[in-house]
Amino acid sequence: VQLQASGGGLVQPGGSLRLSCTASGVIVNSRPMAWYRQAPGMQRELVAVITSGGTTDYGDSVKGRFTISRSNAENTVYLQMNSLKPEDTAVYYCRTTNGGMDYWGRGTQVTVSS
Repeated sequence: VQLQASGGGLVQPGGSLRLSCTASGVIVNSRPMAWYRQAPGMQRELVAVITSGGTTDYGDSVKGRFTISRSNAENTVYLQMNSLKPEDTAVYYCRTTNGGMDYWGRGTQVTVSS
């Protein structure tokens, strides 16, 4: 299983970004897929998750601003991030589990700054 995250960058406060996590070795609609983030000096935290059944859940700090979705055709999970704040600055990782194993993609840096 490999997860390839992309789409990070530098954005001004109030702006938007869309992150992508393309999977190989696992079908994204067959497993729970999640986005986590880790800011410098902080613990990694859950941002959003989408279950195999399509149910979504979000961390309290991003509810109403971020949306997780997936494309079965592209075998990719997305994180649409709107109304970004400086405190959203972090490295964002995608994660799944399969066969009792835990898989993490390489992170993508998101920096929110004017």
